[in-house]
Amino acid sequence: MEEKNNAGSHKLQMMNRKECFLTGVRDVISFDTETILLETDLGMLTIRGSNLHIRRLTLEKKETDIEGNINSLVYSSSVGAKNKTSLLGKLFG
Repeated sequence: MEEKNNAGSHKLQMMNRKECFLTGVRDVISFDTETILLETDLGMLTIRGSNLHIRRLTLEKKETDIEGNINSLVYSSSVGAKNKTSLLGKLFG
């Protein structure tokens, strides 16, 4: 049923490059202390920095809170990619 509503709402709020509050998060594809890759309603979002931590994740509400030293936020236009492995290869290859 979620596939019917591909273009959803996505909101990003950042405080002092230390905290990031997001809505419209469909899934966490990968994460470590330097990179977090999220699938959002409006595309893939790569967050880079240091000491990154997912403080809260509620996929039922499509919300997440991230903390750490945020250096960059990069969107790609792929929405609802079926083959996530090949997408990761394209992003990091």
